[in-house]
Amino acid sequence: MSNGMDILKYIAPKLAYKRQAWRNAYDEQKRNYDAGTFDRLNRNWYAFNESAETTDRDYRDIVRARSRDLERNSDIMNANIYPWIRNVVGKGFTLEAKTPDETLNTQIEKLWRKWCKKENCDVTRMQSLAEMARMAVRRKKVDGAALFVKCYTPDGLLPFKLQALEVDELDGTQFAPHTPGNRVVGGVEYNSYNRPVGYWIKQYDIEGYTTLAPRYVPRENVIFMFSKTRPSQIREMPEMAATISRIKETNGYIEAASMKERIAACLSVFIKKVLPSGGLGVQSTPGEKNDYGKVELAPGLITELNAGDDIQVVNPGASATDGSNFVKLMSRLIAAGQGISYEATSRDLSEANYSSARQAMIEDEEQFEPEQAKLLDEFYDEVYKSFIESAVLTGTLDIGSEYWTDPDTYTEHEWNKKPKKWIDPLKEANGNKVSLESGQKTLVDIWAEQGKDYKTVIDELKKIQDYAAEVGLNTALPYLGGGEQDGNRTEI
Repeated sequence: MSNGMDILKYIAPKLAYKRQAWRNAYDEQKRNYDAGTFDRLNRNWYAFNESAETTDRDYRDIVRARSRDLERNSDIMNANIYPWIRNVVGKGFTLEAKTPDETLNTQIEKLWRKWCKKENCDVTRMQSLAEMARMAVRRKKVDGAALFVKCYTPDGLLPFKLQALEVDELDGTQFAPHTPGNRVVGGVEYNSYNRPVGYWIKQYDIEGYTTLAPRYVPRENVIFMFSKTRPSQIREMPEMAATISRIKETNGYIEAASMKERIAACLSVFIKKVLPSGGLGVQSTPGEKNDYGKVELAPGLITELNAGDDIQVVNPGASATDGSNFVKLMSRLIAAGQGISYEATSRDLSEANYSSARQAMIEDEEQFEPEQAKLLDEFYDEVYKSFIESAVLTGTLDIGSEYWTDPDTYTEHEWNKKPKKWIDPLKEANGNKVSLESGQKTLVDIWAEQGKDYKTVIDELKKIQDYAAEVGLNTALPYLGGGEQDGNRTEI
């Protein structure tokens, strides 16, 4: 039935309107769903069922431009972006290679640390890999997606590098597919299953001018990160879309309230004369009258009023206290719309205690962890695989043909995130101690939570023990698994 109505509204809009009106009246009598009626409360609520791309494509650029405008000018907008950057990426991730060869693992980890520096991983030599990851999280929130192209250049530690691009650089004017049978929508080429197989990238200079044709880049050389929320969705939408209207309203309120307080703080003097300037019997000319349109209220202002004029002050009733409550309420709604707590965005802990702050942190982690997993799966893992392949092809890692027969074995790895500082370190330490004694955690688990590789920790402990024995220092070092202490050293 809905398909027939959709066709009718294009062929005969007037008839479709009358038909819809009769249907609305009929639905008013049925009232199976209040949300589906067109009564007084829902009279101006019109919504249509369309595919995700049909819904998004006409508004994508507008919403993105407004989202970027708030990113540049709104503190509230940035307050809702920074928590994601802090908690999803933070200080970055530490690689723990998991090949069967421990010597090879050490070589891979050392090479990875060097490659992640800006002069090796970025084709522009301007960002380290951690900085790229933080930018990817920001662009995903503001623009809706992050776009990277794998590049291969002869300079640097390895030929493999990354090029960060704006999502606007996907050429939406391209319609001819690279491979017959595919179709191009929004600059992305899809096969019959709507799986991306390639991307059409605009070619232009830094000023934004171009006369060049777009270039086609296969899917395996592109990292295009966005969150899909509908089965029919094939392109991104800014993730702040649901809250940017409320952010704009709050900014407008704060600006108006700030202006009101600034005006109220201006101590000014207005001199009102009974007779026009010039004295008794002297008539002032029209040109001598004050033009109030050119007078601005400022602290310490002294100005003369025209004869017969008076001052009327408009004084809205809102107070600073009401404004504070309003801004706090709006900030809570904006944060909730992004799935995180008010405290995480406002940094206002005046109403929090240890328990409530810890619970809010736990709930926020549930929101941040899926985004972190997506970043690791679609960005870090993809980059790491290309990094290993490039190192093998150039002979930097001496693996040879064994890699190509079993690549999964040589790309096995884990990511350890740098730890956060706890609200109460003593409580967290005691909690880890209980978990360790009860078998709920191992030392490997605890070290991983602290962003440390257990092999590195053990190596450091061994160095300390050996050096202590060398200088004859009798020190009690932490031992592992109930080892016995003997003299100057600790048995592991």
